[in-house]
Amino acid sequence: MKWLSFFSIFFLSISCANKEVVPINLNTDGCDFCKMKIADGKFGAELITSKGRIYKFDDMHCMVNYHKENKDVQVHSFYIHDYNQNNGLIPAETAFYIKGGEINSPMHGNIIAVKTNKEAQIIAQKLKANPILWQEIIK
Repeated sequence: MKWLSFFSIFFLSISCANKEVVPINLNTDGCDFCKMKIADGKFGAELITSKGRIYKFDDMHCMVNYHKENKDVQVHSFYIHDYNQNNGLIPAETAFYIKGGEINSPMHGNIIAVKTNKEAQIIAQKLKANPILWQEIIK
């Protein structure tokens, strides 16, 4: 009986500490900052805590504001939707960003994330936007 209790607690603790990215269910999941439904698969974001809790956002702007207002939340990782891959999340720290111009995101953060610098340059030129670094966005 002791072993059963031990393994139950062990497996429960492992399942609670999952730090894997979870796809956003568009038009179902709500933003943990502004409470709106997440509808656009090009602008959503996810924050995963060190305890494995996942917060979902409809715009990077909401994720950054949530992070600034909740400094006690220990972040494990940030993920952002890849503009070129509808509803595909990529690590925020390695993404390339552009801001402004003709970009129009749900909460007016007006930032696009993509996987490569080349993609960012092409979109920046097309939308008359400017590159911006992750460090500038999150500060």
